[in-house]
Amino acid sequence: MAATGVAATVVLALLLPNTLAARGIFESKPLAQDRFAVLAQPVGRTGWKLLVLEQIKRKPLCWRPRADGLVEPTLNSFNFAGICSRYLDSNGYSLRSGGSDLGRRFRLRVMQRGSTLQLQAFNPDQKAPIVVGRAPIPRRQRNGFVRLKLNDDWQLERRAYQGQTLSHLYFANPDPIQLLMARAIRQARGSSMAKLGPSRAPSMPPPIPPSPKTSRGSSLASRLSSVQRVASAGPIPLQVIPYKSQR
Repeated sequence: MAATGVAATVVLALLLPNTLAARGIFESKPLAQDRFAVLAQPVGRTGWKLLVLEQIKRKPLCWRPRADGLVEPTLNSFNFAGICSRYLDSNGYSLRSGGSDLGRRFRLRVMQRGSTLQLQAFNPDQKAPIVVGRAPIPRRQRNGFVRLKLNDDWQLERRAYQGQTLSHLYFANPDPIQLLMARAIRQARGSSMAKLGPSRAPSMPPPIPPSPKTSRGSSLASRLSSVQRVASAGPIPLQVIPYKSQR
């Protein structure tokens, strides 16, 4: 009965991986990183899609580098069962941080920033995406894939249950997600400030050009000065002309 219960739990874990992962049931195991290729596949005119290939047996090769800097997957040219594995979407890979599964909260995507690709972990409530990996784009070609390099402290790991490895992959980091999010926000702010350039002292306003002189030869400044002197002298006496009645 105990064996039957364990088997049922494993089957349920395979059917509902995200639900069980949220309860902390799964573990992870390290992998040989050189057996994997993390690739960005061009989609349409500007989009990119994440693809992970695994070399299980030495030959035939599941991918090969090209002279132009791109990568060509070769597993579709032969029967790759037992030789290669491919991971296409969130069913095959997810995010793990600080020993916790984050597949329900975070998604992985490939975004282009100028001539560089970024592998990002994001969720809708996050102020800045977490950059997991990156790569320059040698060129964009329909059948050419760009190989992404994971950033420091990131590596691929295998999901495990009670010591038994499963097929699901993790993009894993030992630090907790709160720390990774704080770093992402700082990096985003630093990038925004760099775009603004160095701070500069405010420049002095240009001098006011002198106004043209009036017909009497006095400038506007002298006229204003005269008005001020008159205004400060007090009431101006007016001459009163006596009125004479005529009879």
